[in-house]
Amino acid sequence: MSHELKTGGDRGYLRIATEEAFATQEQVDVYLRMVRDGTADKGMTSLWGFYGQSPSPRAVQVLERLLDMGERRLADMDAHGIDKAILALTSPGVQPMLDLHEAKGIATRANDFLAERCAAHPDRFIGMTAVAPQDPDWSAAEIRRGARELDFKGVQINSHTQGEYLDDPKFDPIFRALVDVGQPLYIHPSTPPDSMIDPMLEAGLDGAVFGFGVDTGMHLLRLITTGIFDRYPDLQIMVGHMGEALPYWLYRLDFMHQAGVRSQRYERLKPLKKTIADYLRSNVLVTNSGVAWEPAVRFAQQVVGEDRVMYAMDYPYQVLEEEVRAMDNMDVAPALKKKFFQTNAERWFEL
Repeated sequence: MSHELKTGGDRGYLRIATEEAFATQEQVDVYLRMVRDGTADKGMTSLWGFYGQSPSPRAVQVLERLLDMGERRLADMDAHGIDKAILALTSPGVQPMLDLHEAKGIATRANDFLAERCAAHPDRFIGMTAVAPQDPDWSAAEIRRGARELDFKGVQINSHTQGEYLDDPKFDPIFRALVDVGQPLYIHPSTPPDSMIDPMLEAGLDGAVFGFGVDTGMHLLRLITTGIFDRYPDLQIMVGHMGEALPYWLYRLDFMHQAGVRSQRYERLKPLKKTIADYLRSNVLVTNSGVAWEPAVRFAQQVVGEDRVMYAMDYPYQVLEEEVRAMDNMDVAPALKKKFFQTNAERWFEL
């Protein structure tokens, strides 16, 4: 059933899109420099060699939309009935940048720019803090600045940082800061590191089609199985794309994780206070970014919880009116639909 897409809650809820991206020109310029001088890894070369350099209509349109934080973005939101957008610096952020001083400078300026645009459109834009996990202590300070000075509502990290994952103890200052400010961490995808990308890259499966989800789902699973939520029981971690497939693997993940713990086969697999399923129901939040598919949304609501699944568009990478309508037309109770589109986001981002 087709219907006009409007903002303002005419269908009984506002639409809050929770995984929406922007870029700064200096960020893109560094990506292109790294692609050209050979310092970019294989995934970044594949991803930004396309979006930053290809003359194809898709690449041109995505880059134009990423860089626009004004009238065009607002017009696109209006056209698709999006009332509010939770905005974060596009993947892979500053995490691949080898010059740490440069990376931190770009992240700082991106955060300041985002704060200015959110202040200019406070009813439409909400920000998430960008960090440089290469320097965990600096990142912790930036998380606190984002929360306390810039009025941001969460933090985004784009999966691995130069092949390293957040379960390494050296990243603990980041989690201490998140708990200190009481904000969620959104683990957004990045292309897999060189150590695992080759079979996907040669098949054209390294990006959003598959590689993104493989890397990000593994990242979250590494954090869960190494006890992040036992150490920080109030921490909330968000992932997009219907949970990067983890809800659908949940039975087997739990069964085999517990078997691995009992067998003492792996040094890092220790007993946890809860099952993986329990952590998904108490500490993990899921958005449907890029997956406008009712069966997947309803399954996640069933196994993760109706209060833990939120709407996202994945702007500007996937912008389709028919996907918004498909979510509007889901065969669920009005109260659950309002949770999905509006009130869950308001709760978890403290809007």
